[in-house]
Amino acid sequence: MRLTLRVWRQKNTDAPGAMATYEVDGISKDMSFLEMLDTLNEKLILEGEDPVAFDHDCREGICGACSMVINGDAHGPERTTTCQLHMRSFADGDTIDIEPWRATAFPVVRDLVVDRSAFDRIIGAGGYISVPTGAAPEAHATPVPKADADYAFEHAECIGCGACVAACPNGSAMLFTSAKINHLNVLPQGAPERESRVLDMVATMDAEGFGGCTLTGECATACPKGIPLPSIAAMNKEWLRATRKAGKR
Repeated sequence: MRLTLRVWRQKNTDAPGAMATYEVDGISKDMSFLEMLDTLNEKLILEGEDPVAFDHDCREGICGACSMVINGDAHGPERTTTCQLHMRSFADGDTIDIEPWRATAFPVVRDLVVDRSAFDRIIGAGGYISVPTGAAPEAHATPVPKADADYAFEHAECIGCGACVAACPNGSAMLFTSAKINHLNVLPQGAPERESRVLDMVATMDAEGFGGCTLTGECATACPKGIPLPSIAAMNKEWLRATRKAGKR
Protein backbone atom coordinates (compact mmCIF):
# COMPACT_ATOMS: atom_id res chain seq x y z
CA MET A 1 0.00 0.00 0.00
CA ARG A 2 1.07 3.56 -0.72
CA LEU A 3 -0.41 6.23 1.53
CA THR A 4 -0.37 9.97 1.96
CA LEU A 5 -0.18 10.97 5.62
CA ARG A 6 -1.10 14.42 6.87
CA VAL A 7 0.33 14.51 10.40
CA TRP A 8 0.08 17.22 13.05
CA ARG A 9 3.58 18.45 13.97
CA GLN A 10 4.13 20.65 17.02
CA LYS A 11 7.45 21.05 18.87
CA ASN A 12 5.98 21.81 22.29
CA THR A 13 2.92 23.14 24.09
CA ASP A 14 3.72 26.79 23.38
CA ALA A 15 4.87 26.42 19.78
CA PRO A 16 2.43 26.74 16.88
CA GLY A 17 1.54 23.52 15.12
CA ALA A 18 0.68 22.59 11.55
CA MET A 19 -0.09 19.59 9.39
CA ALA A 20 2.88 18.07 7.54
CA THR A 21 2.46 15.77 4.53
CA TYR A 22 4.43 12.53 4.08
CA GLU A 23 4.32 9.71 1.58
CA VAL A 24 4.84 6.12 2.77
CA ASP A 25 5.09 3.04 0.59
CA GLY A 26 5.30 -0.70 1.14
CA ILE A 27 2.69 -0.71 3.89
CA SER A 28 1.19 -4.14 4.55
CA LYS A 29 -2.53 -4.46 5.25
CA ASP A 30 -1.55 -6.68 8.21
CA MET A 31 0.39 -3.88 9.92
CA SER A 32 -1.14 -2.13 12.89
CA PHE A 33 -1.56 1.63 12.62
CA LEU A 34 1.32 2.14 15.04
CA GLU A 35 3.56 -0.15 12.99
CA MET A 36 2.74 2.02 9.99
CA LEU A 37 3.85 5.07 11.99
CA ASP A 38 7.02 3.19 12.96
CA THR A 39 7.70 2.75 9.25
CA LEU A 40 7.17 6.46 8.67
CA ASN A 41 9.55 7.33 11.52
CA GLU A 42 12.26 5.00 10.21
CA LYS A 43 11.98 6.82 6.89
CA LEU A 44 12.15 10.24 8.56
CA ILE A 45 15.20 9.28 10.64
CA LEU A 46 17.05 8.03 7.56
CA GLU A 47 16.25 11.35 5.86
CA GLY A 48 17.61 13.30 8.83
CA GLU A 49 14.23 14.56 10.03
CA ASP A 50 12.69 14.39 13.48
CA PRO A 51 10.41 11.36 13.94
CA VAL A 52 6.75 11.89 14.76
CA ALA A 53 6.15 11.69 18.52
CA PHE A 54 3.19 9.55 19.55
CA ASP A 55 2.12 7.78 22.72
CA HIS A 56 2.22 4.00 22.97
CA ASP A 57 3.04 1.30 25.49
CA CYS A 58 1.56 -2.21 25.58
CA ARG A 59 0.27 -2.25 21.99
CA GLU A 60 -2.26 -4.84 23.15
CA GLY A 61 -5.31 -2.60 23.55
CA ILE A 62 -5.29 -2.62 27.35
CA CYS A 63 -3.25 0.37 28.56
CA GLY A 64 -4.94 3.28 26.79
CA ALA A 65 -1.65 5.00 25.93
CA CYS A 66 -2.06 5.15 22.14
CA SER A 67 -4.24 8.15 21.46
CA MET A 68 -4.80 10.05 18.25
CA VAL A 69 -7.57 11.28 16.00
CA ILE A 70 -7.54 9.53 12.63
CA ASN A 71 -9.56 11.07 9.81
CA GLY A 72 -11.66 12.88 12.39
CA ASP A 73 -12.40 9.82 14.54
CA ALA A 74 -10.90 9.07 17.94
CA HIS A 75 -8.73 5.95 17.43
CA GLY A 76 -9.83 5.75 13.79
CA PRO A 77 -12.66 4.13 11.81
CA GLU A 78 -12.94 0.99 13.97
CA ARG A 79 -14.21 0.82 17.55
CA THR A 80 -10.89 -0.19 19.03
CA THR A 81 -7.65 1.33 20.32
CA THR A 82 -5.22 2.77 17.78
CA CYS A 83 -2.72 -0.03 18.40
CA GLN A 84 -5.35 -2.60 17.45
CA LEU A 85 -6.41 -0.73 14.31
CA HIS A 86 -4.95 -2.43 11.26
CA MET A 87 -4.15 -1.02 7.86
CA ARG A 88 -6.69 -3.31 6.22
CA SER A 89 -9.19 -0.66 7.34
CA PHE A 90 -7.70 1.65 4.69
CA ALA A 91 -7.22 1.39 0.94
CA ASP A 92 -4.18 1.82 -1.27
CA GLY A 93 -3.77 5.48 -2.19
CA ASP A 94 -5.72 6.81 0.79
CA THR A 95 -4.91 10.15 2.42
CA ILE A 96 -5.00 9.84 6.21
CA ASP A 97 -5.19 12.81 8.59
CA ILE A 98 -3.59 12.15 11.98
CA GLU A 99 -4.05 14.62 14.84
CA PRO A 100 -3.74 14.64 18.65
CA TRP A 101 -6.66 14.69 21.07
CA ARG A 102 -8.25 18.16 20.99
CA ALA A 103 -9.30 19.35 24.46
CA THR A 104 -8.37 22.25 26.71
CA ALA A 105 -7.58 19.82 29.52
CA PHE A 106 -5.24 17.80 27.24
CA PRO A 107 -2.49 20.23 26.16
CA VAL A 108 -0.23 19.04 23.34
CA VAL A 109 3.23 18.02 24.58
CA ARG A 110 4.72 17.29 21.17
CA ASP A 111 3.19 16.26 17.84
CA LEU A 112 0.54 13.62 18.66
CA VAL A 113 1.38 13.39 22.38
CA VAL A 114 -0.93 15.15 24.84
CA ASP A 115 -0.75 15.55 28.59
CA ARG A 116 -3.57 13.47 30.09
CA SER A 117 -2.50 13.90 33.71
CA ALA A 118 -5.86 15.60 34.36
CA PHE A 119 -7.30 12.08 34.38
CA ASP A 120 -4.80 11.07 37.06
CA ARG A 121 -5.84 13.99 39.23
CA ILE A 122 -9.52 13.05 38.88
CA ILE A 123 -8.74 9.50 39.98
CA GLY A 124 -6.54 10.78 42.80
CA ALA A 125 -9.39 12.94 44.06
CA GLY A 126 -11.40 9.77 44.64
CA GLY A 127 -9.03 8.78 47.40
CA TYR A 128 -8.85 5.30 48.84
CA ILE A 129 -11.32 2.74 50.15
CA SER A 130 -11.48 1.96 53.87
CA VAL A 131 -9.99 -1.44 54.69
CA PRO A 132 -9.27 -3.03 58.05
CA THR A 133 -5.62 -3.50 58.97
CA GLY A 134 -4.18 -6.96 59.48
CA ALA A 135 -4.03 -10.00 57.26
CA ALA A 136 -5.57 -9.95 53.81
CA PRO A 137 -9.25 -10.93 53.97
CA GLU A 138 -10.55 -14.01 52.21
CA ALA A 139 -11.69 -13.28 48.66
CA HIS A 140 -15.22 -14.44 49.48
CA ALA A 141 -15.42 -12.71 52.88
CA THR A 142 -17.53 -9.82 51.53
CA PRO A 143 -20.51 -11.06 49.52
CA VAL A 144 -21.14 -9.12 46.31
CA PRO A 145 -24.36 -9.73 44.34
CA LYS A 146 -23.73 -11.00 40.82
CA ALA A 147 -25.48 -8.03 39.22
CA ASP A 148 -23.33 -5.58 41.19
CA ALA A 149 -20.14 -7.46 40.35
CA ASP A 150 -21.00 -7.45 36.64
CA TYR A 151 -21.83 -3.72 36.78
CA ALA A 152 -18.53 -2.96 38.52
CA PHE A 153 -16.51 -4.99 36.03
CA GLU A 154 -18.27 -3.33 33.09
CA HIS A 155 -17.15 0.10 34.32
CA ALA A 156 -13.73 -1.05 35.47
CA GLU A 157 -12.93 -1.85 31.83
CA CYS A 158 -12.28 1.86 31.21
CA ILE A 159 -8.59 2.22 30.28
CA GLY A 160 -8.46 6.01 30.52
CA CYS A 161 -7.43 6.53 26.91
CA GLY A 162 -9.35 9.81 26.59
CA ALA A 163 -11.23 8.93 23.41
CA CYS A 164 -14.46 10.02 25.10
CA VAL A 165 -13.06 13.51 25.65
CA ALA A 166 -11.65 13.74 22.13
CA ALA A 167 -14.93 12.64 20.55
CA CYS A 168 -17.15 14.89 22.64
CA PRO A 169 -17.95 18.24 20.94
CA ASN A 170 -17.73 19.83 24.40
CA GLY A 171 -14.53 18.08 25.50
CA SER A 172 -16.37 16.53 28.44
CA ALA A 173 -14.84 13.89 30.71
CA MET A 174 -18.17 12.70 32.13
CA LEU A 175 -17.98 9.16 30.69
CA PHE A 176 -14.48 8.59 32.07
CA THR A 177 -15.34 10.04 35.49
CA SER A 178 -18.60 8.12 35.71
CA ALA A 179 -16.84 4.84 34.90
CA LYS A 180 -14.30 5.39 37.69
CA ILE A 181 -16.97 6.42 40.21
CA ASN A 182 -19.56 3.78 39.39
CA HIS A 183 -17.26 0.77 39.49
CA LEU A 184 -16.26 1.60 43.09
CA ASN A 185 -19.52 3.01 44.42
CA VAL A 186 -21.55 -0.07 43.55
CA LEU A 187 -19.29 -2.36 45.60
CA PRO A 188 -19.54 -2.72 49.38
CA GLN A 189 -15.81 -1.96 49.69
CA GLY A 190 -16.41 1.48 48.21
CA ALA A 191 -19.47 2.32 50.31
CA PRO A 192 -17.81 4.25 53.19
CA GLU A 193 -16.42 6.94 50.85
CA ARG A 194 -19.34 6.82 48.42
CA GLU A 195 -20.48 10.43 48.87
CA SER A 196 -17.07 12.09 49.24
CA ARG A 197 -15.74 10.18 46.24
CA VAL A 198 -18.34 11.44 43.78
CA LEU A 199 -18.27 15.00 45.09
CA ASP A 200 -14.48 15.26 45.03
CA MET A 201 -14.01 13.60 41.64
CA VAL A 202 -16.69 15.68 39.92
CA ALA A 203 -15.30 18.89 41.47
CA THR A 204 -11.80 17.99 40.24
CA MET A 205 -13.12 17.19 36.77
CA ASP A 206 -14.74 20.62 36.57
CA ALA A 207 -11.60 22.35 37.90
CA GLU A 208 -9.46 20.69 35.22
CA GLY A 209 -11.32 22.57 32.48
CA PHE A 210 -13.27 19.77 30.82
CA GLY A 211 -16.46 20.83 29.07
CA GLY A 212 -20.01 20.18 30.19
CA CYS A 213 -21.96 17.11 29.14
CA THR A 214 -24.97 17.51 26.84
CA LEU A 215 -25.47 13.77 26.30
CA THR A 216 -24.72 13.79 22.58
CA GLY A 217 -23.50 10.20 22.94
CA GLU A 218 -20.29 10.62 20.92
CA CYS A 219 -18.26 9.56 23.96
CA ALA A 220 -19.89 6.13 24.23
CA THR A 221 -19.68 5.63 20.48
CA ALA A 222 -15.92 6.27 20.49
CA CYS A 223 -15.12 4.30 23.66
CA PRO A 224 -13.02 1.26 22.67
CA LYS A 225 -14.16 -0.64 25.77
CA GLY A 226 -17.87 0.03 25.38
CA ILE A 227 -18.54 2.01 28.55
CA PRO A 228 -22.31 2.64 28.23
CA LEU A 229 -23.85 6.12 28.08
CA PRO A 230 -26.25 5.41 31.01
CA SER A 231 -23.12 5.39 33.19
CA ILE A 232 -23.29 9.20 33.15
CA ALA A 233 -26.89 9.22 34.41
CA ALA A 234 -25.93 6.82 37.19
CA MET A 235 -23.10 9.13 38.26
CA ASN A 236 -25.44 12.14 38.21
CA LYS A 237 -27.77 10.28 40.59
CA GLU A 238 -24.82 9.52 42.86
CA TRP A 239 -23.80 13.19 42.79
CA LEU A 240 -27.34 14.42 43.60
CA ARG A 241 -27.62 11.92 46.43
CA ALA A 242 -24.28 13.00 47.87
CA THR A 243 -25.09 16.71 47.47
CA ARG A 244 -28.40 16.36 49.31
CA LYS A 245 -26.81 14.31 52.07
CA ALA A 246 -23.99 16.87 52.47
CA GLY A 247 -26.55 19.69 52.66
CA LYS A 248 -28.34 18.03 55.58
CA ARG A 249 -25.20 17.81 57.71
